[in-house]
Amino acid sequence: MKKKRYLVDNLYTADPAAHVFNGKIYIYPSHDIESGIPENDLGDHFDMRDYHIFSMEEIDGEVTDHGVALDVKNIPWAGRQLWDSDCAFKNGKYYLYFPLKDKTDIFRIGVAISEKPEGPFKPLDAPMKGSYSIDPCVFLDDDGSYYMYFGGLWGGQLQRYRNNKAIECGQEPKDDEPALFARVAKLSDNMLEFAEEPRDVIIVDENGELLKAGDHERRFFEASWVHKYNGKYYFSYSTGNTHLLCYAVGDNPYGPFTYKGVILTPVVGWTTHHSILEFKGKWYLFHHDCKPSGGKTWLRSMKVVELEYNPDGSIKTIDGMTD
Repeated sequence: MKKKRYLVDNLYTADPAAHVFNGKIYIYPSHDIESGIPENDLGDHFDMRDYHIFSMEEIDGEVTDHGVALDVKNIPWAGRQLWDSDCAFKNGKYYLYFPLKDKTDIFRIGVAISEKPEGPFKPLDAPMKGSYSIDPCVFLDDDGSYYMYFGGLWGGQLQRYRNNKAIECGQEPKDDEPALFARVAKLSDNMLEFAEEPRDVIIVDENGELLKAGDHERRFFEASWVHKYNGKYYFSYSTGNTHLLCYAVGDNPYGPFTYKGVILTPVVGWTTHHSILEFKGKWYLFHHDCKPSGGKTWLRSMKVVELEYNPDGSIKTIDGMTD
C-alpha cells in the first residue's frame, strides 16, 4: 500500500495513535467537533469532548467505529478539551492516557482503564501527579519497561514550565538559545504514575549541538512518537508552525537523539500529528489532514500510508500534498 487512505468519513478525527492488540490495529484519535469559536494559535477552536476508538483487521480493510470510549462529562476533574491520547496494555488491562484541561484551564494528563482495547474506559478521579502539557505517547521497550513522552508548545502550555515546575511568565526561549524539548519519564509498574522525574528529550544536530529555539524547521513543537527499528530508537515529532513531521535517532529511550530528517512534508491544514506502526512485516504512517473539510484546520481526517526505510535506516520522505 503506497497510496494514502482516509480511514473514517462519518466524523472528523485527528492525531491517530495506532497499536496492534490481539492481532488487530486499534486507532486512538482525537475527535474534532465544530465549536463555533474563531481559530487561534492556542487551539481554543478545538472542542474535542470525547474519544471514539477504531479497529481494522487489515491495513486496507474495513474500519470499525467502536463508539464513544470516554466522554469529558464522565471525568471528575475535567475542564475542557480532550486532545491527543495514547493507549498501552499491561497485565490484562488497557490504559488510555489523555491530556485534558482541568477546572483551572491547565493541561494535565489523565488515565482511564478498560479490560478491552476498544473500551469503554473508566477514568481515575485525578490526573497523574506531576503531569502537565499534552500529547502523551507511551512506548514499550523490549525489556518490558514503559516510557511516556509528552509536551507541546503554544496551546500545549509547555513553554510555561522549566524543570517540571510552572514559571510565572511562560514564553519560548530566544532564537539563539536551546529549544524547549519534549519530556520523557519511565512509568511505574502500576502504569498510573511516573516512576521518576520527567527529563528533557534532547535533540542535537549532526555536530552534537542542541537544536536552537529559532530553528523552526527542526525543533520540537508537539506530537511525540517513539518506535524502534533495527535496534535504534526513532523519536518523531511535529515542528508545528513549519508543518513538518521530523525524526531523530538515538541509542536508548532517553536519548540524546540526533536529528535525521523529514518524514512528512506539510499537509492541507495547520497541524501535523502522527503515529508509526509495524503490521505484518510493513511499516505505516498514520496522520491526518484537512482536505475533506475543505481546509478547516480544526476539522481533520485521519489517514494512513506505507512508510519506507532506506538501507542505512533513514526514512524516505513522504509528500504530504499527494494522494
